[in-house]
Amino acid sequence: QVQLVESGGGLVQPGGSLRLSCAASGNINSFIAMGWYRQAPGKQRELVATISRGSSTTFADSVKGRFTISRDNAKNTVYLQMNSLKPEDTAVYYCNGAPRPLDYWGQGTQVTVSS
Repeated sequence: QVQLVESGGGLVQPGGSLRLSCAASGNINSFIAMGWYRQAPGKQRELVATISRGSSTTFADSVKGRFTISRDNAKNTVYLQMNSLKPEDTAVYYCNGAPRPLDYWGQGTQVTVSS
């Protein structure tokens, strides 16, 4: 059973940047793609970015042009670079398989964008 551990969150001012990491205990190439998801208080979890085995990427409209996703297969790690952060990006961020996530989730990492 692959474990997913997210890190890199924190408190940042609007316009700032953060880089999230997701370390998997197994081979991330076992997934069709990897994705970053987020869940804000009172809202459903949403998929914000994906990266395929071949490193093709997709982004939700709300983050397009501000977020990038990358992967290091040798380290079984996926990254989410978040720039020009906005208060509405505040959420707990999770990584998982995409488009179908596993039926369990890591603890996530909290991102708070506030002045």
